[in-house]
Amino acid sequence: MVDLVTMSEYNEKKETCGTICLKYLLFTFNFFFWLAGLAVMAVGIWTLIQKSDYISLLPSNTYAATAYILVIAGAIVMITGILGCCATFKERKSLLKVYFILLLCIFILEVLAGILAYIYYQQCTPFCLQLNAELKQSLKQTMTTKYKQPGEEKVTNAVDKLQQEFKCCGSNNSEDWRDSIWINSPEAEKRLVPDSCCKTVTQRCGIRDHPSNIYKTEGGCITKLETFIRAHLLIIGAVGIGIACVQLFGMIFTCCLYRSLKSEPY
Repeated sequence: MVDLVTMSEYNEKKETCGTICLKYLLFTFNFFFWLAGLAVMAVGIWTLIQKSDYISLLPSNTYAATAYILVIAGAIVMITGILGCCATFKERKSLLKVYFILLLCIFILEVLAGILAYIYYQQCTPFCLQLNAELKQSLKQTMTTKYKQPGEEKVTNAVDKLQQEFKCCGSNNSEDWRDSIWINSPEAEKRLVPDSCCKTVTQRCGIRDHPSNIYKTEGGCITKLETFIRAHLLIIGAVGIGIACVQLFGMIFTCCLYRSLKSEPY
């Protein structure tokens, strides 16, 4: 009789220790998961703030939508992490169910987003072709018709920043500026290209379009901007797949903890 009682107490203690270990493992996972959500949301906010100039040059809202999706996804991940911590420490099976379902949904979405982003980058699907066509169609027109025009200060700043940061000149090449409304106006003061095309920016340096003075990048700013966007797609895909793989551990820990609480009250 004493042996049975001792064995029962040992099993109960062993189960309790296992549950405690699972709780701390899941809490640790949720902490890093919450940090990952914060990082994803920060990337989205950074994109909207720091790269908002480039967004104004794009013909569609695809890039902006991606940034907003990152912000929303990051917020959902953070909320899910907090819910996971509450479910873990309160040992509520109902909360663990909700937490597991949220993890599973986020996991599926991240895997799909990662795979699609990688396919778009690797195989240049119709989206890539559409992106390239959109840029070729609109960027030159935006540069030549809106640059330095009244009420288009945002576009002007975006073009200058684009040309300086990516070391390029014009949408396809520097010759595009010959069709510019501003370049052909007296306000240009005989400039052939904007000063932001110059390798060393000084006042009226754009009056000389020699390769030693301005950027003569092959493919112009279109190629640079497209490469920038595609690189971001690759990063988004890698981050999505990476976080999804980490989530597998969270789902495993959640299932184990749920099973260890099977005989406990809600």
